[in-house]
Amino acid sequence: MPNLVVIVMSDVSKCRDVLEAWEALGVSGMTIVESLGAHKARQARAARDDLPLVPSLRHLLEGEEYHHRTAFVVLDDDFDLDRLIAASERAVGGDFNAPDTGVLFVVPVTRALGMRPYWKRGVS
Repeated sequence: MPNLVVIVMSDVSKCRDVLEAWEALGVSGMTIVESLGAHKARQARAARDDLPLVPSLRHLLEGEEYHHRTAFVVLDDDFDLDRLIAASERAVGGDFNAPDTGVLFVVPVTRALGMRPYWKRGVS
């Protein structure tokens, strides 16, 4: 069964290191998005009194930067997840149980379509 690997990086400067570590292990096709945790959103709201009652993400991100990077990828079931997790921990600078390193989790995927790279699908 394929697995979805998700990593949320607290330090955005570590994103490139994580992606290079994943690529070195043969991971391709990952997606990276900017993200904002609820704790940081509450801190941003408390620090600013000009935000609307229900602020948009854009309002929260104006001015100071409170965002993280979240990367995810679906991997074949034969992929060595332990190596990926170890490489990810090195890339973020330590154990994920340490403060401000981020979060990594793996979820089984019951169905995945289009996992072969586009150049192997015969798509031009």
